[in-house]
Amino acid sequence: MVKIKYYDSPADEQNRGRIAAALESEFPFLRHAVIGRSRCGRSIDAYSVGEGDEQVLLCGAFHGMEWLTSLLLFRFLESICQSVKNGESICGIRVDRFLEDRRAIFVPCVNPDGVEISLNGECAAGKYEQRVSDIACGRAHRWQANAFGVDINHNFSAGWRELRRLEQDSGITSPSMTRYGGDMPESEPETRALTSLCRNKNIRHAVAFHSQGEEIYWSYGDKTPEKSRIMAETMARSSGYALSEPSGLAVGGGFKDWFITELKKPAFTIEIGSGRNPLPPSKLGEIYSRLEEMLALCLIM
Repeated sequence: MVKIKYYDSPADEQNRGRIAAALESEFPFLRHAVIGRSRCGRSIDAYSVGEGDEQVLLCGAFHGMEWLTSLLLFRFLESICQSVKNGESICGIRVDRFLEDRRAIFVPCVNPDGVEISLNGECAAGKYEQRVSDIACGRAHRWQANAFGVDINHNFSAGWRELRRLEQDSGITSPSMTRYGGDMPESEPETRALTSLCRNKNIRHAVAFHSQGEEIYWSYGDKTPEKSRIMAETMARSSGYALSEPSGLAVGGGFKDWFITELKKPAFTIEIGSGRNPLPPSKLGEIYSRLEEMLALCLIM
């Protein structure tokens, strides 16, 4: 059994590396790949389990303060690995059997620079330190964007121009702590890392984790795949989270919307937990217990 402490430390680069090293040591069948580099050169890591050509993608930490999502994904990845190694079920579901014909891909931290800035301040932005300092004005702990001041979840090519107009109407016209979508879609290396992964893999559906709100977003207008609703309803019944539809600056530009638009397959955004970002590690146990069955269902639907 892997002895990993998830509940007493934030998901900074050092802690994520410690967790990943422990998992790779315990489970030699766990595959690791670097799918890209952030603005500051930090690795964007993917971990996969399973043998099938068809994959399910789970990814988190698009936003700096929402780093608890990466710990949630690592915790679930450990459960999957235990299931495969020991033939154990997860909430009564034999995930290991499904992974004989399917693969689970995890990208726990899409925005590693943003997470480091939120946790450790402007100095974590490297050559962009002055830019971050000028934007944050002493509030770097509230940072959501990447080191260049671009919100990764506003930088995908799905309704990007319409979202840009809404940003401008709201006074967001230049790099910012949050909600600035960049000069063009996929301008950021973090965004391109994820779109390249999706374009080069046979991903059945994708789930993006954010915090907070205890909500599930599943649709994107008339582009929404037909089976998305029943999948979302299954996830909602399992977790007790509410099905919701975004509005305003939450519409377009995001990973879910891009995945639905370009790949024409289901994708979901799950807002974990309740409270105020950043949610503390002490909340992870409660959140994970509530979502474990839903996470297992995400793999087998």
